[in-house]
Formats: sequence, C-alpha cells, structure tokens
Amino acid sequence: MWAGVMAVFIDTGAFMAYRNKKDVYHSKADDLLRRALQGEFGSIFTTDFIYDETLTLAMVRTGNKIIAKDISDVMLSQRIEMVSIDGIVFEKARELFFRLFDKRISFTDATTMVVMQQGNIRKIITFDSHFKGMFEVLGG
Repeated sequence: MWAGVMAVFIDTGAFMAYRNKKDVYHSKADDLLRRALQGEFGSIFTTDFIYDETLTLAMVRTGNKIIAKDISDVMLSQRIEMVSIDGIVFEKARELFFRLFDKRISFTDATTMVVMQQGNIRKIITFDSHFKGMFEVLGG
C-alpha cells in the first residue's frame, strides 16, 4: 500500500514515553524515536486514531499541556506520515477486534494492525505486548 521494505509504525505508548520523562519507558522511547526520526528505520507511520488516543492519554495521565503540545508537534512532524482510518480499514479493524476480543486488544490496536498489514509494515515501536508475534516489536 504505502510502505516499502524499510518502514516502522509508532504506537501510542512510544509517543507518550518519548516526551514524558516520568514514563518508565522514556529512555527506550527517546532512543528509538530519535533513531526513527533520523531515518534509521525508513519511513515512519502512525494513524489519526493513534493521534487521538495519545493526546487524550497525555491529558489524562500528565495533565500537562506542554507535554501534550510537544507530543502533538512530534506526531505532526513532516517525517511521520499520518494515515487516516477510512471506512475500509475501519470495517476490517472491527472484524479483527471481535475476532481477537478474548485477547483484549483495543479497537485502536485493531486499526493499527490492519494499517500495518495493508501497508506491509513489519516493525512497530511500542511497549504493548499485543503486537508481539505479529510484528517485529522495537521497544517492549
């Protein structure tokens, strides 16, 4: 779809930890995102659902507008391609969500999985164990 051989997807937890020094994964996220932004992993992708989830989580967890703004600025960097979840991805994610319901994945995770599969993106920067076994997890 969009991705070539070298591509990485960045998940909510990685964006959160990258700019929040109090996050337990801050050092790892900081290292991985800096390397990604420098081009080490090729093209970088995330989604509008991840953007929504990340900013909401930043508000709830930190209550710090500066951290939320910093995260937003990074996510909207020209180096990161923001994929919009369209009706096709939404429906496929809905099917996946209910198929994997007992695994307790979020609907946003289901949309991420579909986007990664459609885009042939094999690597993800995340601290979420739901992606293990499906993709190469960088981080956790």
